[in-house]
Amino acid sequence: MKTLLQFFTWWNSATWGTRFFTWRKGEFVGNDEFGNAYYRERGGNRRWVIYNGLAEASMIPPGWHGWMHHRTDTPPTETDYKARVWQAPHHGNRTGTHEAYRPKGSILTAESRPKVSGDYQAWTPEG
Repeated sequence: MKTLLQFFTWWNSATWGTRFFTWRKGEFVGNDEFGNAYYRERGGNRRWVIYNGLAEASMIPPGWHGWMHHRTDTPPTETDYKARVWQAPHHGNRTGTHEAYRPKGSILTAESRPKVSGDYQAWTPEG
């Protein structure tokens, strides 16, 4: 089943084309804590990731994100990378799930919307 999914879908790990390109021209760089595998082109400038599971761009940690976007030439596996104090721990994209952020007053929250305070006057055209 996994083989069939890789053949027909691009969002499940990697397609056959990506796997072939990785085998032919890729050089393995390392893995992150989520099991994603990072590669670079031998003798080239291209960098890519093969996700562990669904292809979700928010699943790239900050250290690898910097390397993927050419902000640094050294991958986190070759340095002693430590997250900065101001960097929050990574959480995946929760949009569309029950854990999504729903601000006060949203129609999707359990609480009721606050009533209008009464200082509002509707605009009416003069005519």
